[in-house]
Amino acid sequence: MTSRTPIPDTVTLHVPFRIVKRGGRKEVKLPDGAVQPRRTDTTLVKALARAFRWRRMLESGEFATIADLAEREGIAPSYMTRVLRLTLLSPDIVEAILDGKQGPEVTLSQVLKPFPLEWERQNHRISTTKSDT
Repeated sequence: MTSRTPIPDTVTLHVPFRIVKRGGRKEVKLPDGAVQPRRTDTTLVKALARAFRWRRMLESGEFATIADLAEREGIAPSYMTRVLRLTLLSPDIVEAILDGKQGPEVTLSQVLKPFPLEWERQNHRISTTKSDT
């Protein structure tokens, strides 16, 4: 473009993307190969924090049973039990979630489903992105 080239009034830019639901929110998904910013899923992070806090409260003897703690927190014991299972996730998965490196299919509803106790099997089942980009 030279200084004598006229500047167009309108420029059309096509950016392929799609809208996906992740953790109850809608996100823009760019095409494969495009650099996507990392986004920490605050819903997952909050659930992990709650799980470890509740486990600490139970282990310290502050509450004798999950039912007692669930009553104090105002939630169903069955939900608390599912969230407490998050303390059994492999350190790699927990770190990926905290760093926002988990795959887009890793949502709270997915990790609340039963998962294997062996960390290696968890890592195969719950996909995480290991790259630093």
